[in-house]
Amino acid sequence: MRRTTLLHATFTTLALVIGAACLWPDPAQAMPAFARQYQVSCNTCHSAFPRLNDFGEWFAGNNMRMPQWRETMMDTGDDMLALPKTLPLAVRAQAFVQGREGEAIDYETGPTGDGSSFDIQAPYLIKLLSSAPLSDNISYYFYAIFAEKGENGEVIVEDAWFSYADIAGSGINGMLGQFQVSDLMFPREVRLTFQDFYAYRAAGITYDRGMIFDRGLGPVELALGLTNGNGVSSNININSPGFRRPDRMFDNDSSKNVFGRLGGAIGPVNVGLFGLVGEQRSAAGFAGADRGSRDTDKTIYGLDLSGSLGPRTHWFTQLLWNQWDEFLDADPSIDYEWFGGFAGVDFIINDRWALSALYNYADASDFDNTGTIFEGIDINSLTFGAAYFFMRNVKGVMEINVDFLSEDNFGPPFVGHQTKEHYILVGFDAAY
Repeated sequence: MRRTTLLHATFTTLALVIGAACLWPDPAQAMPAFARQYQVSCNTCHSAFPRLNDFGEWFAGNNMRMPQWRETMMDTGDDMLALPKTLPLAVRAQAFVQGREGEAIDYETGPTGDGSSFDIQAPYLIKLLSSAPLSDNISYYFYAIFAEKGENGEVIVEDAWFSYADIAGSGINGMLGQFQVSDLMFPREVRLTFQDFYAYRAAGITYDRGMIFDRGLGPVELALGLTNGNGVSSNININSPGFRRPDRMFDNDSSKNVFGRLGGAIGPVNVGLFGLVGEQRSAAGFAGADRGSRDTDKTIYGLDLSGSLGPRTHWFTQLLWNQWDEFLDADPSIDYEWFGGFAGVDFIINDRWALSALYNYADASDFDNTGTIFEGIDINSLTFGAAYFFMRNVKGVMEINVDFLSEDNFGPPFVGHQTKEHYILVGFDAAY
């Protein structure tokens, strides 16, 4: 009954405003391929890479192209063929040295003995990116990771989608592929800090496979979407009495996560309301660390706020309320609620320097004292970062993170906040 009520309330709210929807800006990150294609500087779209400026937001919302995009294509003598004069590729690379307080903890046995207070993290990330217009209405975008967090040996594709502008002249835009649901609010890929927007990861609204439709009318914004709800790594061989069937499924059930964001400006403040209803697999096994076999209901409500204080100071805030019904197999009669969010400010001093601060907070709430890994939803940290730009696309970074939570030195199970998360990080970030 409660789920039916939540669904009705969510879609009633969306229905009231569906006629006044807007263009959702795609989360384009640092892409020197665009600079090469249009022969412009990176600061055309970025105030301090990878953070987008107003023109960069417009470019992303204009289906990742400038009006003269046709002029950048090869002259093949065929109006039905659009090929860039050069292959639109870009690379982003990061390397860091990190001093930190922390060690590896096994939730069953406790400290593993692995820990380093001085860690050389190079390369931390190597990423290949590509995007280009394919027709008057269609564009594509993707990036593949060759190395990240010390994992070498395989390529992982995260963002990968086709976008179609102004479907059948309706003013509705569509996108199909892999993307982050959280990009509707604040794209993680264009943040200035190394520290992440933790609440998005904890809520499970990062990478997934699905589709989004959006439309704009005046100052009101609306985007609606569907996703499989099980991330971007799942695929299942189709079981058939036939021989060597070639196909696979990317989802294990017919239900989909439904989400949307309604936004607009109230004076100098941008305000957005986010909602998601769907399902996720239950948590099973010791400390709830295994994927269960039950599909359980999941509901998320969000409020995002952002604005600027003058031309160089930009602030943003995200709040997320989460309800996971009957989530733990250990006691499937209990519903769990928890809260998370973050707040940040970026200060672009000049062409050489940018400063940033990010506060992450989450309260595991109903998961407290459950003896599961979900006690570890708790976070309370403050991050300060500084970037010096040697060039538009090459910067040195320094970042300090302060962890305000006390350690939960008890177990088994060894869950919750077992180690402090202070760190100091120094390194390079480049896109070329």
